[in-house]
Amino acid sequence: MGDRTVSVNSIAQELQQVTVDLHQVNPRAGLLRFNLLGLIFVSLVILAWSVPNNILFVVATMLAGVFYGFWLICTHDMTHQTLTGWQWFDTIMPRLMSWPMLWPYSIYAEIHRLHHGWNGIDLRDPERIQWTWQEYQQAHPILRWYINHQWLCDIFILGGIGLIIKTIINGVRFHKLVASMRRQILLDVTGMLLVHSVLLMLAILQGEILRYILFWVILERIIGIIAQTRDHLEHYALWGKFTSHQLTQLYACRNIATSSLVGWLMGGLDYHAVHHIFPDIPFNQLPEAFKRIQKVLEKHNLPLMKLESGYLKSTYWLSRHPSLIGEVDFSSTTNRHRIIPVIAEADG
Repeated sequence: MGDRTVSVNSIAQELQQVTVDLHQVNPRAGLLRFNLLGLIFVSLVILAWSVPNNILFVVATMLAGVFYGFWLICTHDMTHQTLTGWQWFDTIMPRLMSWPMLWPYSIYAEIHRLHHGWNGIDLRDPERIQWTWQEYQQAHPILRWYINHQWLCDIFILGGIGLIIKTIINGVRFHKLVASMRRQILLDVTGMLLVHSVLLMLAILQGEILRYILFWVILERIIGIIAQTRDHLEHYALWGKFTSHQLTQLYACRNIATSSLVGWLMGGLDYHAVHHIFPDIPFNQLPEAFKRIQKVLEKHNLPLMKLESGYLKSTYWLSRHPSLIGEVDFSSTTNRHRIIPVIAEADG
């Protein structure tokens, strides 16, 4: 037992040493991503509202939704203070960006901290997507049908509204555990009401109330697809607790092989396992951290992290193979839980 503890501590120290120079935040890299995505989004919004043609309005709004979705991912970096390193900026801006989309960022920031502590360890994890075998057995038949079709339902039906409701519910659920949660809930509700009161008033004065509603519905649909896909891919079918918190995060998160452009748009979250082990490493340093961590794992004869094939391919495969979290698979070198396929015809 003593040797095992020494080994775990040694690996933790070595991982810290090989990445020690990667934790410094470069404000210019973060601001470039933030400003470029924000500028494209705002430009598309201006274009949408300046054209009289309804078809062009819808097309421009759909494109705006794509870039708003990627722009909102910047708020994840701000949660960890890794976008610019400026505390005031990474505290104020994500709320101003999120409230127009009714995204309760303040609540999300609190429960996201719980997620980083509980992922792979505690089934109360507010960002756990996958259901356990026991939960499935106890579920109503309608809920079982949903679990069988979870990816399609979440991505294309529940979408952004589903994520918003889930986040608010978790905020209420954990308000006794997180001391500041009540204040964050009040802040988000007040901010969202204020922002949309102003925007709605402008729409009414301009006689554009129907366009206003259509505009936000389109944005919610597009952003929901992006956010739900990312949310499902990051941890699905990877639940398990290894010998230390750091190594648990390496094996309970998914890395995605993709282009450098997509990786930039996703804020480095294609290297999600690396982000979980070192959440204070900025997005532009995660690819290098991945390479260095792999060498440490290889040196200690530990399983290497995997890079799974692309966002679309991985989403398609996992959505076609829904599964449940089973018991711990002690034959697995990473202590990952057994993954039990969901079979619609075999509820018993």
